[in-house]
Amino acid sequence: MVLLSVAVASMCYFLLVMALPSALTSTSYKRRCSKIYVHKEWRDLTVKDRLAYIKAVKCLQALPSSIPTIARSRYEDFQATHIDLTERIHLVGHFLPWHRHQINLYGKALRKECGYKGPIAFWDWTRDGDNAEGPLAQSPIFDDVTGFGGNGVPGTYTLPDDVSQTPEPYRYVGCVQTGPFRDSVYTVHLGPGKLKTDHCMVSATWRPILGTENVRKQLASRTFEEFRLVIDDMTNGIHGMGHAAVGGEMTNIYSAGADPLFYLHHQNLDRMWWHWQQKGKDRLKEISGPSTQNGNDTVTLDFEMDFPALGLNVTVGEVMDISKEPNCYTFDY
Repeated sequence: MVLLSVAVASMCYFLLVMALPSALTSTSYKRRCSKIYVHKEWRDLTVKDRLAYIKAVKCLQALPSSIPTIARSRYEDFQATHIDLTERIHLVGHFLPWHRHQINLYGKALRKECGYKGPIAFWDWTRDGDNAEGPLAQSPIFDDVTGFGGNGVPGTYTLPDDVSQTPEPYRYVGCVQTGPFRDSVYTVHLGPGKLKTDHCMVSATWRPILGTENVRKQLASRTFEEFRLVIDDMTNGIHGMGHAAVGGEMTNIYSAGADPLFYLHHQNLDRMWWHWQQKGKDRLKEISGPSTQNGNDTVTLDFEMDFPALGLNVTVGEVMDISKEPNCYTFDY
């Protein structure tokens, strides 16, 4: 069992921030895509591709970090960047564009750095939300062999004293002890929250409002401003509900990227946004919301987003159309 290391739990967050490299110079993507990748729902991948995807994730977790002073692996480069920028990329107008590019960089890393050849996967939670039979933990996404492992085991994990509990403490039930990321295999070194601790992957699945009808209502938003606010509704929004469905570290806004399901969840959010973009004229150019939390300005297509430890800066406008560089992908439905 991988237990929380109290000795490192008190390390200051400013070390994480200061250690991240400076943002790279912005670039303009003008090349047409030489290939369009088709992203698929996890259950629609062949078993061979599911196993290969999991192998590629574990490969990223074994590769050396580009920021070794704070992260232990290439996988943690993505989590560390998200932790560092959390307060700049949530409850802001560029929430969806920033996460679109982050998960695209993650998919490219799986392919280019770890040799993954299959489709990048998303998790369509409506398939589980519409299925009222059996607990969510029985979904194929949590399969012990061809999925990401089951529920956490009670009594195997305790939150550090200086990390606030969520309103539902059962979300931190305990360490995942089955599947490819079980506590005897996978150690998390960043989080919970802004801390740096060694701990297991924590999960506690439950079934929130993730059915088709709820998603359909949210996709009916008439403007981007309405759509982004509905997405960010922490009570009923599909962003927060997807995190809550997995529980554990996925419910922590900073360090949720410790769980590999973070990327499948956000890939599906990106799919929802893409569907919304396709439903109206000029929606590929529609953006709104402040550039900072509670700010008075409005994000524009020229707003530059940074990705320390991951890649070049890009503007919001450069990621709006997934059929063009630097994206070059679509979804199979």
